Amino acid sequence: MQSIAHTYKRYLTLQTHRISALPVVILMPHSACNCRCVMCDIWKDNKNLKQLTPQHISGLLSSLKDFGTRQVVMSGGEALLNANFFELCKMLKQQGIKVSLLSTGLSLKNNADDLLRWVDDIVISLDGDEPMHDAIRNIPNAFKKLKEGVEHLKTLNPAYRITARTVIHRINFRNWPNIIAAAKQMGIDQISFLPADVSSHAFNRQTAWAEPRQHEVMLSEGELPELQQVVNQVLGNIADFENRYIAESSEKIQDIYKYYAAFYKLNPFPYKKCNAPWVSTVIEADGSVRPCFFHDTIGNIHQNSLTEILNTNQAIDFRRKLNMGTNSTCVKCVCTLNLSPRATL
Repeated sequence: MQSIAHTYKRYLTLQTHRISALPVVILMPHSACNCRCVMCDIWKDNKNLKQLTPQHISGLLSSLKDFGTRQVVMSGGEALLNANFFELCKMLKQQGIKVSLLSTGLSLKNNADDLLRWVDDIVISLDGDEPMHDAIRNIPNAFKKLKEGVEHLKTLNPAYRITARTVIHRINFRNWPNIIAAAKQMGIDQISFLPADVSSHAFNRQTAWAEPRQHEVMLSEGELPELQQVVNQVLGNIADFENRYIAESSEKIQDIYKYYAAFYKLNPFPYKKCNAPWVSTVIEADGSVRPCFFHDTIGNIHQNSLTEILNTNQAIDFRRKLNMGTNSTCVKCVCTLNLSPRATL
């Protein structure tokens, strides 16, 4: 249960746009990835390795303490590629901070004991049944390694929470029901779905994708009726929503269709209620700090403290003027975070 003081600071942050409390921090400990996914360009820059060190985390701890940070999400790249990954986790856990891991799942089995000790929960990327997942990840036996890792962790600790996240796009949307079945079969506790980001600079895109590249991942207008049929099939399994096996509401699942349809002006982009820049921040492997995955860099922890970076006049002004309904980045955003001041993690 969070303190009254922390709740007050979270209200204050939303009212003043100055960060007084920061419940969530996303860290990217390692810039490289061990997959070659079609909808992501991170792996294309693997040769230019950047990573966070224990010294960098040590420098962050004062700010995290000041902000009352409750959860650090290890993202990437593949965070487990960092040779000091579990040392970073240990440093955070010793400060009472919950550690979550977003992972490709390829090395879960080899790191099972340390994961159970130092990581509170894992979110794995699942792109399809075995043939589809391997094709999208472009790595031999990716599905097999992921499945073995999940099953091994569950054997060691059946209560350990492992969830999945799936990006639905042109290549795998027809496989959607099989994705849910595969997740259940391997013992995943819950699964979440979102459309593919095709319009931002996120995921190591030096420039936003041009139209030909977008359409490798984005559904064509002619495929939209088939997407709606698949959405209807997913929505038809009411039990998956009643028991929250699918994390999103039925309306959010329908929004995946609306997102792709919006590119053809068949409907507006779905409205996102999001307060990510007020309740979280992203720190990349080179130390760059972003308000969220999709907005521009606002500083670097190698030059200034996180406290200083988040509360410059420029950063405060950015939050004050940010309108989710009109900002071009927010309008097309695929991933939102809306954390109320009273919400606990």
